[in-house]
Amino acid sequence: MDTLYISDLDGTLLNEEGELSSRTTEVINRLTDAGIYFTYATARSFSSASKIVSGLRLSIPVITYNGTFFVGHDDGRILYSLHFNEAVKDLVKEVTGRLNCYPLVYSILDGRERVSYLKGQVSPGILRYLESRTEDARLRPVMDTAALYQGDNYYYTMIDSRERLEPVKRELISRDTGGGPFVHTFQEEIYCRGEYWLELMPEGATKAEGAKRLMELTGCSRMVCFGDAVNDIPMFRAADEAYAVANAAGELKQYADGIILSNREDGVAVWLEQHVRT
Repeated sequence: MDTLYISDLDGTLLNEEGELSSRTTEVINRLTDAGIYFTYATARSFSSASKIVSGLRLSIPVITYNGTFFVGHDDGRILYSLHFNEAVKDLVKEVTGRLNCYPLVYSILDGRERVSYLKGQVSPGILRYLESRTEDARLRPVMDTAALYQGDNYYYTMIDSRERLEPVKRELISRDTGGGPFVHTFQEEIYCRGEYWLELMPEGATKAEGAKRLMELTGCSRMVCFGDAVNDIPMFRAADEAYAVANAAGELKQYADGIILSNREDGVAVWLEQHVRT
């Protein structure tokens, strides 16, 4: 019986410095070389995640943007993608403009992956994001909202205080888009306490849906997953077994079959060594 093992990255597979430890790298590579199906599901982009996990040898696609993309681990080729319909795009444009809380807009534009932002209208959180990625070729400053939402939008992110983002979240999720719902997550940034991320993905873009599609692709009949945050809950509910790292959010632990060692103690790698036979 083939099993798909799938882990979140930040706060789970990565340590407190947002890095992949040598021990975790060695364990996963040894097991994948022996033939197990292991991959990751992350809210990050492939360009961001791939730099951090470049030492891993994975044989199956990875899940990025919380299930919006399937990407080939070795070549970065997009194998599957989702994007927002025009009704959702119009709703986000209207609400965020009126509440003066403009998002980072991720899109495919002229065949390229771009991350657009409204110049002069960025929150302190988004500014920190931009300053940490000055070499990111995807970044695209624009001067007006028409340009901000160009292309096939597939991901919206707002980074600000809880007080600033709560009204945006309430209005977005209470409004009828007229074209189908979207998926959202709202959680505190694990590397900067007090800062929150409100993320919107197209309908069907969850780690759970991505994992189900990946099971079909690999022919696996069981799924075991690992996570730390509330956006991992759908994946936990879909899995045959789900394990929360010791540092995970209390809400996620309610859905876990067990609690493993923390991310700084290589919890996922230790569990795999103890339970996976090749």
